[in-house]
Amino acid sequence: MAGQLLTVLVWALLLAPDGAQAAIYTFVDHQGTVHFTNVPNDPRYKLGVIRPQFRGGSSRATKAGDPRLYEEHIQRAANRYEMDPLLIKAVIKTESNFDCQAVSSKGAQGLMQLMPGTAADLNVWNPFDPQENIFGGTNYLRQMMSRFGGNLRLALAAYNAGPGKVEAAQGIPLIPETQQYVAKVIQHYRQMTAAAAPSSRWLGAAN
Repeated sequence: MAGQLLTVLVWALLLAPDGAQAAIYTFVDHQGTVHFTNVPNDPRYKLGVIRPQFRGGSSRATKAGDPRLYEEHIQRAANRYEMDPLLIKAVIKTESNFDCQAVSSKGAQGLMQLMPGTAADLNVWNPFDPQENIFGGTNYLRQMMSRFGGNLRLALAAYNAGPGKVEAAQGIPLIPETQQYVAKVIQHYRQMTAAAAPSSRWLGAAN
């Protein structure tokens, strides 16, 4: 009964009108299960704010964060996983609009919107911690880039929909959310690249 009441509470918060938010504490256990409560009676609980947000290009905006707060983490993750920091920023922009406490309707969490199971596989135990989330998300994006031979569009599609669906479709799946997601990340990436005027060696993969 307690679990059912908590589920009702979580969904009520997720379906609240735009701009509504409530203090909810969450943690991910070692099996990748996400736990929510409004009474943090376990030291593993961390404060997270549930907001109505839909992953991958919804018209419903999240609360925008300040990208400058995460610059150091992005640069370090880019160096570790040999990724373009502007691509990481483009993914974060699309996923959460730099809101480190974002939670999607599907349960994806944090800046790079990691699902609980994926976060656990990546050893991200607090997805609301910006450093953990950025390093985990960048690691996963690097894995997708390697898995799909450096094809940026396929890697982004796999990041959104899962690599199995991309392999089954032998391309970007015919899923509107995924197609819109890939287009938005590419758009942000191009805009950021043009503004920074760096080398275009990474952007070539998007053409």
